[in-house]
Amino acid sequence: MAKINVLIFPAGEINAIELHDALSSCVNIQVFGASSVERHGKYVFQNYISNVPMINSPVFIDKFNELLITNKIDVVFPTHDSVADFFAANQDKIRAKIVVADSRTAAICRDKEKTYELFKNYDFCPQVFQEIKKYPLFIKPKQGQGAVGASLINNVNELPEDLSDYVICEYLPGIEYTVDCLTDLKGKLLFILPRSRERLLAGVTVCGQNEKLTEEIEKIAKIINNNLTFKGLWWFQIKKDINNKWKLLEISTRCAGTMCLSRAKGVNLPLLSVYIFMGYDNITILNNNYNIRMDRTLISRYEIDYKYKIVYIDFDDTITWNNGINLKVIWFLYQCQNLGIKVKLITKHIDDIYLTLEKLSISTNLFAEIIKLNPDDNKSNYIKPDKAIFIDNSYKERINVFQNLGIPVFDVDNIDVLMDWRM
Repeated sequence: MAKINVLIFPAGEINAIELHDALSSCVNIQVFGASSVERHGKYVFQNYISNVPMINSPVFIDKFNELLITNKIDVVFPTHDSVADFFAANQDKIRAKIVVADSRTAAICRDKEKTYELFKNYDFCPQVFQEIKKYPLFIKPKQGQGAVGASLINNVNELPEDLSDYVICEYLPGIEYTVDCLTDLKGKLLFILPRSRERLLAGVTVCGQNEKLTEEIEKIAKIINNNLTFKGLWWFQIKKDINNKWKLLEISTRCAGTMCLSRAKGVNLPLLSVYIFMGYDNITILNNNYNIRMDRTLISRYEIDYKYKIVYIDFDDTITWNNGINLKVIWFLYQCQNLGIKVKLITKHIDDIYLTLEKLSISTNLFAEIIKLNPDDNKSNYIKPDKAIFIDNSYKERINVFQNLGIPVFDVDNIDVLMDWRM
């Protein structure tokens, strides 16, 4: 099966690392990273391209297309708002599919003044002031991201001298959510997941959890989706006003750095976006029925409210990877041994599984049982669901187990959810 080649550009920021983590362990995806300015990307991407011209360079499009053709890139993820805006305006000149909305949508999302103008007749749009009559209020750059330049203003002495590049809004004192979304090429909204923003670092959520999708939030998501033209992943932020009503902060068409929380629920928005742009039909959402909380410094850590005592795990392209061993999965298997959690290998491996394990120096003692199946067998028929989880790189196998047994299922990209970092 030919792999889909995906390029992340720029490749050094937090959301670029999330895209890498979401896609790099997928068996049918080959991930590339590219940057104009050296940051963290070269430490993460096995296939990394440096010294790409800046998007404002007159040779950028020609050089970028050379890069795409040389590496046979199918899909590109822009990771910065300005880059997404540029690609949206120049999609017809780029020699690959760009995971971005159309130029009108990108321009509106990039400018908060345009965003609020579009939604001014809806009750979720915050009050925007042309002149200041009372305090406190909130100012934010018309074009900006990560809360850079945004400020609470309590009196006239705190105002900047020039307000021409700012939007002046009502002060919203309540809690703040980000809402992850996914839209197909026909404009159908496939997925909505609100998540809290409890602690921030440089504008990025470093502590939060999934939250209930209320009718109010769902209505806001649908109105935004119906008034703009999204393709693939996107997100918006909301905050509660003094009357406990949700008000819109901003909308973005690029990957968010904390979409890892949606992925930890089983919904890999970057991967689903690749499939949408590649024209795959029948995109379905597998949203695991557990709640999850995320806390991180420079890496993500998870805690799920599901206590499992037994792990059923696949072999090919799950424990193995690129004719070798998936080191993160092996780490997890030894973690299970340390914690007294039973592991059962359930596989359709075509060769002698015991001989293959021996060749890879994997001890059979890691497994409480080895279940060898025929190619046409359903794995769900051989799994006892009590306090169990299932790990398999095959979506077909996961959906079958999930629908028939109702236990949490995990792709290889999702193994981080199960890691216990305590030592």
